[in-house]
Amino acid sequence: MNAMTEKLNHNDDQSGQAGLLRFITAGSVDDGKSTLIGRLLFDSKGIFADQLAAVSRSKHKRTVGDTIDLSLLTDGLEAEREQGITIDVAYRYFATPKRKFIIADTPGHEQYTRNMVTGASTADAVIILVDVSKVKLGDDGSVELLVQTKRHSTIAKLLQIEHVIVAVNKMDLVNYDRTVYDRIVAEYTRFAQTLGLTDITAIPLSALAGDNVVERGDNMPWYEGPTLIELLESLSVYDETHAAPFRFPVQLVARHNGHEANDFRGYMGRIESGKVAVGDKLVVQPSGHSATVKDILTFDGPLQQAVAGQSVTITLNEYVDISRGDVLAPSEQPATLLKQVQADVCWMADEPLDVRRKYWIKHGTRQTMAKVKAIESVLDVNTQQRRTVENPADGLKLNDIARIELTVQQPLAADAYEAIRATGAFILIDEVTHQTVAAGMIRT
Repeated sequence: MNAMTEKLNHNDDQSGQAGLLRFITAGSVDDGKSTLIGRLLFDSKGIFADQLAAVSRSKHKRTVGDTIDLSLLTDGLEAEREQGITIDVAYRYFATPKRKFIIADTPGHEQYTRNMVTGASTADAVIILVDVSKVKLGDDGSVELLVQTKRHSTIAKLLQIEHVIVAVNKMDLVNYDRTVYDRIVAEYTRFAQTLGLTDITAIPLSALAGDNVVERGDNMPWYEGPTLIELLESLSVYDETHAAPFRFPVQLVARHNGHEANDFRGYMGRIESGKVAVGDKLVVQPSGHSATVKDILTFDGPLQQAVAGQSVTITLNEYVDISRGDVLAPSEQPATLLKQVQADVCWMADEPLDVRRKYWIKHGTRQTMAKVKAIESVLDVNTQQRRTVENPADGLKLNDIARIELTVQQPLAADAYEAIRATGAFILIDEVTHQTVAAGMIRT
C-alpha cells in the first residue's frame, strides 16, 4: 500500500486552496457509504442547521437511541429511506479551508452497478468501503472479499480512476482489532495487483463513530496514517486533458441572424482536450478537410487561445462542410478514424445484449448506428480471468464486463480511452426504448 500521497495538486489556485476533487464511494450493500458521507459533511461542518434538524426529525431513523442517522443526508429518495439502501447516485458538495469537493454516493446493490459506473465516469478518486463484519476470515489465514468489492475495483481500473482509497469500515464491530485490518488490507493488495491498480491507500475507520474520518479518535492508536479528510485534501489531480492533443467535437453550427450582410459561420462546442489558438492548422474529421482558425469567440469576447474545459465558438478562414458530430483536431495529431471498434463495455440493461440487433452509439456529439460484431471475452471479476464466449447469441447480462468488437455505420474520430477519456468513451442506446444499455471504453 502506498503511504499518504505527497504530490501537490496541479490546480492550486492563488489562495493556496487545492483544486476541486471529485470522488465517489463504492462498496456492497450496507457497507456504510451514505453514513460515511454524512459523517464527512457533519464533522467538517458541511451541512446547514436546517438540514441537520430535518434529518433529526426523520421518521425513518435507523439508529439506536438519539443518535442521528447521518446516512439520511444522502439517501434522499423515499424508497431509499424505507429500504435502508442507496438506489440513485446522490451528489453532494462541500468544502474545507484547503479544498472543494464533489461527492457521488453510489449504490452498493449489484442491481444498481450501472449507477456506480455513471458516478465513477468523472471521478478523480474512489473510496471503496470494505465492511469488516462481512469479510470472511478463515482460521487458516484465508480472507474472502465480497464480489461487489472486486467488481467496483475492476470498474475503477477500467475507468482509469487515478486514486483508490480502501476504507476498512465498521472497525468498532471488531473492537478495532489491528490484526483483522492487516489481513483485509493484505488480501485487497494482492487482488489489486492482479488488476494493475497502483495508487492505493488504506484507512481503518468507523463512519458511525467518526474514527479516522475527520477526527482521529482514541480507538486506533496503532494507526499512524492520515484521516480520510486529510488524505482527500492532499490528493493530486493531474488534468491530463490539458497535455493531450486538441479535440473539439462540434455541437452546433451557428449562423448569423439573417439581417446582416456578412456570412458568419461559427462552430460551437466544448474543448475536450488540449488547446487551440488563432492561426492553428486543423483537420475536420472524418471528412479530412484542412482549415485554419480565424477567431475564437466567447460570450465575454474573443480569445487568442482557449484550453480544455472551455466552451467556445470557432470560426475558420476556409469554407468547409462541417456539421454536428464532426471533430476538429490538429493537422499533425488527428484522432483515429474507426469503423471497427474494439472496446470494453459494462452492460447496464436488464435485457441481455442481442448480437442480431442494431444499437445507437453515442460518441461525443456524434450518434450513429452500431452492431456488435463479436463478443471476444467476458471478465470474471473474482479471478480477473477472461473467458471466451462460445455462443455469442447468449449475449451479455446485466453488470457483465466484456471486450467486444463493434461495427459502426459512420466512422468515429476516436482515441484510446487511456489517452483521452472524452473521445475514448461512448454509450450504446436501445433504438426502440431509447434507454442506455452499455457504457464503453475504446481500446483501439
